[in-house]
Amino acid sequence: MVGEFIKESSRINGAFNTRYINLLASKNVSDSGKVSIGKIMVFISIWFQLLKELSNNKPDLCYLALSATGAAFFRDVLLVSLLKVFGVRRVYHMHNKGVKTHGKQKLYDFFYSFMFKDTDVIMLSEYLYEDVDDYVGKQQVHVCPNGIPEPDYVESEESEKEVSLLFLSNLIESKGVYVLLEACEKLREKGLSFKCTFIGGEGDVSEPQINQVIKERGLEKQVVYAGKKYGEEKEKAFSKADIFVFPTFYDKECLPLVLIEAMQHRLPVVSTYEGGIRDLVDSGKTGYLVEQKNVEELSEKLEELIRDKELRQKMGKAGREKYEARFTLQKFEERMTEILTQVVQKS
Repeated sequence: MVGEFIKESSRINGAFNTRYINLLASKNVSDSGKVSIGKIMVFISIWFQLLKELSNNKPDLCYLALSATGAAFFRDVLLVSLLKVFGVRRVYHMHNKGVKTHGKQKLYDFFYSFMFKDTDVIMLSEYLYEDVDDYVGKQQVHVCPNGIPEPDYVESEESEKEVSLLFLSNLIESKGVYVLLEACEKLREKGLSFKCTFIGGEGDVSEPQINQVIKERGLEKQVVYAGKKYGEEKEKAFSKADIFVFPTFYDKECLPLVLIEAMQHRLPVVSTYEGGIRDLVDSGKTGYLVEQKNVEELSEKLEELIRDKELRQKMGKAGREKYEARFTLQKFEERMTEILTQVVQKS
């Protein structure tokens, strides 16, 4: 989440009456997580705005996209403290993780106990519950996976001679950038015909760095870094791909939207057992899950898909069916309405 918001809801005549208070403190992604005088001043303004709202029209329930760690978490502590003073019930929507790790520190442990007491929590996947199980009982947890709208895109054309692999994420080492490059080298050594395209902004891996590794591994004919792609360009990249690869070992990975997008575009997905990815990819049915940093296993699964067009299409179709059944925007909205109704009725 780039920013957070509070959504105050009260039950009126069987429908939700909703008001929003914008708590967005960062103007862009690169600014997110950084502390500055400007952001402190914005937060102070938000705190007093919330105080005014609570004094004039106290809601029965407050919905908060809670930050799990860092300065943003302690900002949320101050907001929740105010809500507790006014006796407002809370439901947290967890879009990130790190509670299990940070809870080993006494300061975090104290505030996690304070924050999660007498609350309901919305998780993106049942596999993410273990991150908060020290503070939240299962009866307090509701699972609501992300959903995305249908884009305008051109259906995949008949594949070219080379099978196309797609990696779409910021160039961050823990997203599996170098792991995939090493796997590509193994595929090249086996004489397989393929092309792997990396799309995304520079992170802790820069454009010169990835291009240098591509050159060192002799992958200039197989691998290309195409920079950032948005909108129609990104949709075209999905439509031209045959396989989506995301060998992440990023410890804050939850339920990557990019994998839902790949399923939406009928692509078999090869990824790892991280966060809630097991909820997205049925290994052996809609793609494959491999052990993190296991280059050999990754290259083997990619080889299997490169060699077998029928298998790629079968898995891609199964992934599309799973997307339609669980991860559309409509499914998300229906589940959120159901959860908020249940929480309000418990109040």
